[in-house]
Amino acid sequence: MPAAVSIHGQWSTRLAFVLAATGSAVGLGNVWRFPYIVGDNGGGAFVLVYLLCILMIGLPIMMAEILLGRLGRQSPINTMLTVSRAEGLSRGWGLMGWIGVLAGFLILSFYSVIAGWALAYVFKAGSGGFTGLDAEGSSEMFGAMLANPEALLAWHTIFMVMTAMVVARGVRSGLERAVTILMPALVVLLVILVGYAMAHGDFLGGLAFLLRPDFSALSANAVLLAMGQAFFTLSLGMGAIMVYGSYLSSEASIARASAAVVASDTLVALLAGLAIFPILLAAGLSPGQGPGLIFVTLPLAFAEMPLGLFFGTLFFVLLVFAAWTSAISLIEPAVAFLVENLGLSRVFATTLVAMLAWLLGIAALLSLNVWSGFTLFDKGVLDLLDYVTANILLPLGGFLIAIFVGWRMSQSSVMNELRLRNMRAFRVWFFLVRYLAPTAIVVVFLRAVGVI
Repeated sequence: MPAAVSIHGQWSTRLAFVLAATGSAVGLGNVWRFPYIVGDNGGGAFVLVYLLCILMIGLPIMMAEILLGRLGRQSPINTMLTVSRAEGLSRGWGLMGWIGVLAGFLILSFYSVIAGWALAYVFKAGSGGFTGLDAEGSSEMFGAMLANPEALLAWHTIFMVMTAMVVARGVRSGLERAVTILMPALVVLLVILVGYAMAHGDFLGGLAFLLRPDFSALSANAVLLAMGQAFFTLSLGMGAIMVYGSYLSSEASIARASAAVVASDTLVALLAGLAIFPILLAAGLSPGQGPGLIFVTLPLAFAEMPLGLFFGTLFFVLLVFAAWTSAISLIEPAVAFLVENLGLSRVFATTLVAMLAWLLGIAALLSLNVWSGFTLFDKGVLDLLDYVTANILLPLGGFLIAIFVGWRMSQSSVMNELRLRNMRAFRVWFFLVRYLAPTAIVVVFLRAVGVI
């Protein structure tokens, strides 16, 4: 087995790991996707199912992925090769690491494009672009941005450079320093926006929409959607949590660290709902607006509210911070692999991965305008990258993690690394990893590909 500390460094404290892993998990999925799928699926009942799925699927898989990372102390690819060898298993399990690294790289390429939209809207809001906005004007503003490849390229480039600058500085000086600033700032911004929603929005209405269960609005499809969101929101199956786990001290409790990350991620998603829904309801707008909620509907609400331009700017700064902390975790697994296997400096490896992801991102952004007529499997480049990663690579990665830890590793190895003192708690976790989590992932996968 490798040394007790990764060659890339180690988090200085358990809190640093929790902030980094939470930063990886907290992204556009929490602040953008979670509010609109809650809005589309009846509010509180969906939230309740989502929380159950987080506890029964997300938390067990996260613990398993961190366990593997800390055992291997390397990039996901080399970690899986090392742990497989130590367990007397086939080198073919190294494929699991490749799936995670590939998924993170592909997601980064188009994630940077979407994060660029948030960057653009920071300046649109700050320069008074929301003033006097109506529904038609908001749709036109968003559409005009997507139709402008030069502007999209500029924002995509800026965001990718921001990401590379953090990762190139290493674990302590780059990743840790960034998340210890960005994550507290993100939470402070969210709390300020929730306070604004309480003062100027329909806060009681938003609270009721978010937390009052309406089981009549809970369809079988909504339950499957909650399962999928619970899995994907925690950045599982893409190598990020595994490589962050490789930098975790041997003294830290995996169970406590994982629980802190899951709780923090869920809290941010709920706070985002409490910030967004009251503002929409006060402006007479429906929370169930789909993907356009953040970039089309919310600017309308800010346009009509007191101090809307200021708080609208703050909201999109928050969105950029959330995307930034996720992006640095997406690039890290590939960078770690290049440093380990090719002997590249961290700066050169980061530049290389960022450049390749940036180039693929150009194809993604052009699919929104100049190449809009070009499709593969009836999808544009951005939609295809999103589909392949979210519906194939991530479920496959998460499924293989559950199978490897639950069925292929020796139970003694798992117990020794997890170090759960309560045997009953271990048995519950092991049952969830062995049976419930992989079954749920298969169901979500079959739904995603249209089989059920």
